Amino acid sequence: QVQLVESGGGLVQAGGSLRLSCAASGRTFSIYASGWFRQAPGKEREFVAAISWADGSRYYTDSVRGRFTISRDNAKKTVYLQMNSLKPDDTAVYYCAAGRAWYGAQGMTPGRYDYWGQGTQVTVSS
Repeated sequence: QVQLVESGGGLVQAGGSLRLSCAASGRTFSIYASGWFRQAPGKEREFVAAISWADGSRYYTDSVRGRFTISRDNAKKTVYLQMNSLKPDDTAVYYCAAGRAWYGAQGMTPGRYDYWGQGTQVTVSS
């Protein structure tokens, strides 16, 4: 099993920045992909970004490309999501996810991931 613990959420004004962290523990050698998803009230969980642990390949949803950056620290088994130029539409609970396989561009759905964190709230005020 793999455990994921997120941190870094909070309240920020539009145009501001936040950095989310996701620390993995347990059988981390089995992880090949990490992703961030978000879910706003009344909406489905949506893909935000993903990264390959093998070669660092990254994918982003169109609405965050150029504003968000996903990165990883292999030694710390931690994935980060740097969020800049935040907008009120970015308000959601953000979830970290980890998968036992890397699907590349096909890995943008929740079903591709095996482990999930508890979520961290991000609120962007206008």
